[in-house]
Amino acid sequence: MNMSYFLGYWEIILEISILWAVYYMVYLLLKGTAAEQVLKGIIIVSAIVMLTRGMNLVIINWLLTRLLAISVLAFLIIFQPEIRRGLARIGRFGIFSGEKETLSEIAKASVILSKKKVGALIAIEREIGLRRYVESGVSMDSRVTSEILNTVFASNTPLHDGGVIVSSEQRLEAAACLFPLTQNPNVPKTMGTRHRAAMGLSEETDAVIVVVSEETGAISIAVGGKMVEDLDPKVVGKFLEKVYMPKTTRKRSLPVVLKRLIASRRAAQG
Repeated sequence: MNMSYFLGYWEIILEISILWAVYYMVYLLLKGTAAEQVLKGIIIVSAIVMLTRGMNLVIINWLLTRLLAISVLAFLIIFQPEIRRGLARIGRFGIFSGEKETLSEIAKASVILSKKKVGALIAIEREIGLRRYVESGVSMDSRVTSEILNTVFASNTPLHDGGVIVSSEQRLEAAACLFPLTQNPNVPKTMGTRHRAAMGLSEETDAVIVVVSEETGAISIAVGGKMVEDLDPKVVGKFLEKVYMPKTTRKRSLPVVLKRLIASRRAAQG
């Protein structure tokens, strides 16, 4: 088998590569949403259609072809919001085009709430979708601004209980959401419900969760099942940027960042 054999089929190889790349991009855009499972179903039906065509199963192939056409049309209609958000994500330029602005607003809101000693719980979605937690709260779908966050967590508003979820599209997805409480037996008994909810969500997902204590006003951040407590308000923004990194960089740098912050905190207390 020589190179000329592959050159004879380069068009087929190119088409398969392009189709796979397109499918993978669509999958990444819809990952973590309800449309993800439907997309997988459409791909499976498509594979069966090609298989039945190759095996010359005419009747089954005819039925599945009609079913596939209806499925694609229904997919485009039902999941229009998810598709619109995915296309908007493609239109953004730069890895951190909107993230830095969003993190800056969250840090700003945390500092203001801390000074007022107003409790807050803010989850920032990354690669693992938070859809099931979004559905437990009240949908908002708005820009992330310090003013909106301060309004949501004000004690006289109906949405101040529970947590806020910021989607990976940098939108304030929902408020008054319920997060799972940590089951870690090593967590101090004095840890409040907000902090336990932040720890619980960080154990089940890769989200970054910001907590503001209602009793002390201290700002804490939970990620990867660990929590850095009582952060200096001046470093909240920088720390959020460090933990909100691409997956390949985050795996290497996050433990180092956490160890340094925890060590500095212990040294200050000791």
